[in-house]
Amino acid sequence: MKKIFDFSCLFLLGASSVLFVTENTHAGQIYIYKDKNGSTLLTNRKSADQSLKRVKVTYYPDSNIHSYSNWGSSEASVLPSYSRNKNAFDSIIKQAALQHGVSEGLIKAVMHTESGFNSNARSPVGAQGLMQLMPATARRFNVSNAYDPHQNIMGGARYLSWLLKRFNNNTSLALAAYNAGEGNVDKYGGIPPFRETQDYVRRVSSRLSNLYSGGIISASGGTASPQIIAQSSHNSENTKAASSSRNSSQRQIIVSEDGSFTDAPAGSYATANAMASAKISITD
Repeated sequence: MKKIFDFSCLFLLGASSVLFVTENTHAGQIYIYKDKNGSTLLTNRKSADQSLKRVKVTYYPDSNIHSYSNWGSSEASVLPSYSRNKNAFDSIIKQAALQHGVSEGLIKAVMHTESGFNSNARSPVGAQGLMQLMPATARRFNVSNAYDPHQNIMGGARYLSWLLKRFNNNTSLALAAYNAGEGNVDKYGGIPPFRETQDYVRRVSSRLSNLYSGGIISASGGTASPQIIAQSSHNSENTKAASSSRNSSQRQIIVSEDGSFTDAPAGSYATANAMASAKISITD
């Protein structure tokens, strides 16, 4: 029997069998055919084989659920090649925050976590640009080019604003919906029990609190200071003397997501590339 398919695996089962497949794929059409012997063909391409009878066509719409490896090993982690972009989009963020009534810090914390300030970022499931907008979300908020920083940030800020209003200004629920979709937040009555989504909410919330709580840029163009949890002096004098000495060297310490203490952001930070995948399950 002729087979036309793009998947790396194919199941041919009896007519009364249950079909189950888990595969990395993009959203799109899934076709189910049966041949004259009652065997079933699952494919993501329309078949021209006249011996096959099409039984079902299912469209799987875009989803905001992304599997991942990590979003950085520290609060300030940014891929080395994009660390120079960390403050490059601040003027657009300020404009988007003002226009859509969302805090500058929240927009930047989401951007930091979603793309690491890579305007050309694209996940395997199709999320695009700085705010990692799915195509359906981009269309929904009038973004015609998700790789254009201005359009992308404006669309992401508009989506965040919409989510905050929908969930009564509950930032955690809005972030959960940004990652997993508002339908899943409704379904589970809160943050969905997906490890990725729960980690995502913690990561963005932590960055918002520790890195961007004071906004993103001052009138003079400098970056806002992170929240100082503790300070340690490098000299042997007592605390009072250390604070008054011009020559004392101090370290600003912040709390990482795992509860450990680390130096406040300074310079570039390296981390493993974020990964993403999508899985679907089909039962007939």
